[in-house]
Amino acid sequence: MKKEEKGQIIDGLVEQINSYPHIYIADTSGLNAADTSALRRLCFGRGIKLVVAKNTLLKKALEQADGQYEELYGVLKTPTSVLFSNESSTPAKLIKEFRKSHNRPLLKAAYVEESVYVGENQLEVLATIKSKNELIGDIILLLQSPAKNVVSALQSGSHLLAGLVKTLSEKE
Repeated sequence: MKKEEKGQIIDGLVEQINSYPHIYIADTSGLNAADTSALRRLCFGRGIKLVVAKNTLLKKALEQADGQYEELYGVLKTPTSVLFSNESSTPAKLIKEFRKSHNRPLLKAAYVEESVYVGENQLEVLATIKSKNELIGDIILLLQSPAKNVVSALQSGSHLLAGLVKTLSEKE
């Protein structure tokens, strides 16, 4: 491969790294062509971009990209596939689902919500992690709950309040 071709590949990887907030690095070696094709179709259906990259080119792309990816360099040893996603837990859920019928992909590391997770043992944590938007929605729901209770109490007690005001005004 010529230096120019390598530069183009690195530039493409940098662009993808900067475009997606969540990056999963996995080992898909050992999958045959049919299984790899099935994994790619599953990724495409869920809005995940799957790219196979040479470790040296991926490392150079991570070095040039915007972000702190130094902790990921250590996992770039065996054949590497990169899953790019806009949703934090979708790739982890996809890997878990695919592994029900296959022995790969193995999670090497992930960069999710500006945090680095290294190792296969982090897959369960990543599958249950909530995105920032989901957390904001949960907080809004919790904040709305007390306000709804006050409003409903006032509405249900409006007849009682009206009766009290009428009784008080009659006594005067």
